[in-house]
Amino acid sequence: MTSPNTDASIGVLFKVLADPLRRRIVELLAWEQLCTCHLVEETGAGQTTVSNALRLLRDARVVETEPCGRFTYYRLRPEVLHTLAGQVAQLAAGADAAQTRKRPC
Repeated sequence: MTSPNTDASIGVLFKVLADPLRRRIVELLAWEQLCTCHLVEETGAGQTTVSNALRLLRDARVVETEPCGRFTYYRLRPEVLHTLAGQVAQLAAGADAAQTRKRPC
């Protein structure tokens, strides 16, 4: 059983990743650390839109930053994604087991 705080943070992660732009940013950051200018170029979204998406990802603790001169690089926090993947795996295991169970009326 997970704690209520973990349950709430998992819900926040699902909500944050439901947005196509934020999901695309996470997909891009899964392969390399990128700065805002790279993300603008890769996504085709405006700088303000990308910055807002990154702020939400930072607030949800999905990404962290590293200053590098005039630029700020973003990278994923893999432990957050591992936690989310574990929760989804638990749901899948429950769904598998539920295929043979029916609650009587």
